[in-house]
Amino acid sequence: MSMRSIGTSLSLMVWLVIATSALAKSDNPPVLDTQGNPLEPGKDYYIKPAITDVGGRVTLLSRNNPCPLYVGQENSDAAEGLPLFFTPFAEEDDVVKVNRDFKVTFSAASICVQGTNWNLAEKDSESGRRLIAASGRDDYFRITETPIKGSYYIGWCPTDVCPFCRFDCGIVGGLRENGKILLALDGNVLPVVFEKAY
Repeated sequence: MSMRSIGTSLSLMVWLVIATSALAKSDNPPVLDTQGNPLEPGKDYYIKPAITDVGGRVTLLSRNNPCPLYVGQENSDAAEGLPLFFTPFAEEDDVVKVNRDFKVTFSAASICVQGTNWNLAEKDSESGRRLIAASGRDDYFRITETPIKGSYYIGWCPTDVCPFCRFDCGIVGGLRENGKILLALDGNVLPVVFEKAY
């Protein structure tokens, strides 16, 4: 084996050890639902605004055509929205934790030929904001705490997935378009709470 091969193998092993130990050390607090219980992977929750007059629960929406579907909000807080569940990136996380990567998936079937996982989509041509779409692709999001106890921001910055990558991170907020509220990064931010679906 050449010295270059040995050096490459050692570098790869060191990178794997660092990445694995970074994932294993998770003293991050759990994300809590509106009842004060940790969010459990695979259980259904509703995401709704922590403040009033900014729309309702999270749901699937179309834009100009019936398909594809995007992640958005109901216009009214009286509308039900769609339940969804979380899947942590780190298998050892038995609850959803603050500042840890996870997938978000709607517990709903789509009329379009597409999955219901959240993923980062194209930029809106007018606002330049990056939209959140639904698809079968795996994109990872994370939750951070707001200054108001019990409310959170959802962001895109998958640093557990790739600790050494540089991301153009962003926090999710609402984008009003043709009477609809789409979720998008790079603008206003939306504090949210998580309500268990019974």
